[in-house]
Amino acid sequence: MKMKQEQGIVLETAGEMAKVRIGRHAECGSCGACGGAQQVVVEAANPVGAVVGQRVLFAFREEQVLTGAFVVFILPLLFGGAGAVIGHFVAPLLDASGSLPYVIGALIFFLIALGLVKKFDRRAARDKAAKPVIIEILDNPQ
Repeated sequence: MKMKQEQGIVLETAGEMAKVRIGRHAECGSCGACGGAQQVVVEAANPVGAVVGQRVLFAFREEQVLTGAFVVFILPLLFGGAGAVIGHFVAPLLDASGSLPYVIGALIFFLIALGLVKKFDRRAARDKAAKPVIIEILDNPQ
């Protein structure tokens, strides 16, 4: 299992979890998924007992990032395309013509995909094994 490491600043702690602010880096800059956000906040397990203000090193599984990117970006496109194809085949049964069946099919399946993305997000939020883990405290607050 390949782990990627990042640095961040602890913003708050709650029990064994911490919210860590990380700055965008080169990989994030080319993604653009976060819009204009210059900083991202992640929830991480805190087994080392980091406190607010400390700079920490945390690790996360790369496959989690790839899976999340697929679900958020690619799945809705695939579902939309499938919906358009289904709309094409359903159009003669409904005696419909033009592009409206394609659009309606794509829209319905795109909305279904968004529901699946939301379900995936809720499941990932509850999965402690999928969360980043703080592995080292790098320094104390100034």
